[in-house]
Amino acid sequence: MKRIVILISGRGSNMEAIHRACAEEGWPASVVAVISNRPTAGGLAWAAERGIATASIDHRAHADRAAFDAALAAEIDAHQPDLVVLAGFMRILTPGFVARYAGRMLNIHPSLLPSFGGLHTHERALQTGCKVAGATVHFVTAELDHGPIVLQAVVPVLAGDTAETLSGRVLVCEHQIYPRAVRWFVEDRLVLGDDGVVRHTLNEPQWLFHTL
Repeated sequence: MKRIVILISGRGSNMEAIHRACAEEGWPASVVAVISNRPTAGGLAWAAERGIATASIDHRAHADRAAFDAALAAEIDAHQPDLVVLAGFMRILTPGFVARYAGRMLNIHPSLLPSFGGLHTHERALQTGCKVAGATVHFVTAELDHGPIVLQAVVPVLAGDTAETLSGRVLVCEHQIYPRAVRWFVEDRLVLGDDGVVRHTLNEPQWLFHTL
């Protein structure tokens, strides 16, 4: 059984989607801990109610980013994870931290990477006149939002869209593709080639086109 640790900063809707899919689909895995950098993150209570170990490592209580990452790594390692999942975890991680979990840390970003890495993705997509938007699941590397891509979802940009309406449609897709990508990992189906391209050994597409 693979052990999954999920990092959150807020309500953790992707965390919920992953935990639900794991239980309903009978993955050879379990979510063993949920950790947040914000003690008031709503997702911590949700996880605790379901018997999942929780912890908060407040980044404001540490002198610098390296000290925070060291404390976070110690808490993660206490749960002996096979996979670390970033689910709305709003911290930039140091290269040393990323290297520690290389090849076993996933993130989801609300854009079609490599476009619009960082913050305010939906506003930037609208300002640029994009006709489609989406989300990307990728392995985490030291370069922010530029790791090898596992899976992407595409949604149309509609007339009259705001950042909020576009974000809502993209989030629906996130809840579909993130559990799928995590399942591929725990089933040992993901292959990261020497060319940096992620492939899998299942008869499932590495993309989702949504018409919402």
